[in-house]
Amino acid sequence: MPERGQNIVTTLLAQGADGDLAIIHGDDAIDYQELRKRVNKYAGVLIARGHNKGDRIGIMADNSIYSVVAYLAIMRGGFVAVPLQTNIPDSSLKAIIDTTSMQSIFVQRKYCERVYAWAENDSLTVFSDSQAEGHFQNSNVKPIQDLVSEGTTETAYDTVDPKTDLAALVFTSGSTGLPKGVMVSHRNIECNTDDIVAYIGLRSNDRAMIILPLYYCFATSLLHSHLMVGASVVINNDFIFPERVLDDLDAKQCTGIAGVPSTFQILLRKTHFKQRRFPSLQWIQQAGGKLSNPFIREIRETFPLVRFFLMYGQTEATARLSYLPPELLDQKLGSIGKGLLNTKLEVIKHDGSVVIPGSDEIGEIVAEGENITLGYWNDPGETARFFSGNRLRTGDMARVDKDGYIYIVDRARDFIKSMGNRVSSKEVEEVIAEMPEVVEVAVIGVPDDIQGEAIKAFVVPRSIGVISNQGIKDYCIKRLPTFKIPRRIEICEALPKTESGKIAKSQLN
Repeated sequence: MPERGQNIVTTLLAQGADGDLAIIHGDDAIDYQELRKRVNKYAGVLIARGHNKGDRIGIMADNSIYSVVAYLAIMRGGFVAVPLQTNIPDSSLKAIIDTTSMQSIFVQRKYCERVYAWAENDSLTVFSDSQAEGHFQNSNVKPIQDLVSEGTTETAYDTVDPKTDLAALVFTSGSTGLPKGVMVSHRNIECNTDDIVAYIGLRSNDRAMIILPLYYCFATSLLHSHLMVGASVVINNDFIFPERVLDDLDAKQCTGIAGVPSTFQILLRKTHFKQRRFPSLQWIQQAGGKLSNPFIREIRETFPLVRFFLMYGQTEATARLSYLPPELLDQKLGSIGKGLLNTKLEVIKHDGSVVIPGSDEIGEIVAEGENITLGYWNDPGETARFFSGNRLRTGDMARVDKDGYIYIVDRARDFIKSMGNRVSSKEVEEVIAEMPEVVEVAVIGVPDDIQGEAIKAFVVPRSIGVISNQGIKDYCIKRLPTFKIPRRIEICEALPKTESGKIAKSQLN
């Protein structure tokens, strides 16, 4: 076992055998010996160019071997990795560069235009993945391969304090729309990764397909957990063509695939996922929101021998908070399970008391453990609002069954107040998702002079015309009380998504 309580990258890269593959991307691949070498060289470049321990260094790139090496090298050198969305608005990018005092950033050449203004003003050094062209040649854009000889293979800041020194700043959108930087320590990653490895039962012969962007904590948790055991990951950026993803899943002999709800809804409704067989597939992981029960049943029926892990987490908890064991999927359908080995989950009512298991009481999920991050960067107000020591208020409302398993009712902000009734948007979404013609559904409350908030459903069908507004309403009438039936229904070709594939309800109206 790797030595604990040190730089997280030292721990992550300790187990992989020199000749074993670590990262596979298309026809390119890198083994553990070369991965360690490149990580040390990139870290050496940062040290040689005068960076100090704790400096924040950005990454703007599609998933690739380059972006993985950059991410690991930043942390290996004792610096703080700041992964950035590739389509981040200019205003948010500027805010992050300013608030983090960022001086360097790793950028894939195709995104150099995004950061060119800062580089031209000599306020930001850009380490590109290849030689820049045109006006970038005279800017502060430097191909990383041209610089590796400047560095050393030694890392000057290997003696971090794992509990207090940051490994990464992961920016998420706050309630105001402004990005909030979640402060992730080396120990946060180590603790959460150990728990994930344990409950999935990962081994060195595992191989996960990563289709989610690596600036999203779910994707990085896949990377961390597989590196921790000397396993491998396959990078695939082609989910816009989901059938190709399935081809790659089979061809690369992946033992696992992970995704958010929309990932599996698209695979089930718009590909031949259910008709195909994947001899190497051993597990499926789903997090990033509640996958409706009808889709869970379809996956279980289609792949009865594949372990299906339903998980719950938040960026503020590094990645994962709970999981439901695959053998309990049928018995506890709809549950997020219980807390991880090193995570305590409680459901707390407004008066501070714990909800009674087996009752109808609803409270907020509160988490405690060493995976709970250190708060929000430069935001003591929001940190105090959600964090207290190793405790996190999640904002998710839930109930607990008699056996202690937790069932999320809804996000606190997603409840709809209609005609004096408190309606869970998830409950209405579950019903509509039962219709075989439906790929995705999102339910929100919209202002209404009579009802206060009217329930509105946005429904994505397999194809336009296979389902009608009245057909959806009639289906709901048979399964829901009158006050929960959508007053308005909009059939659409797609729902707005975040870069991690979650439905962006804030953009619906």
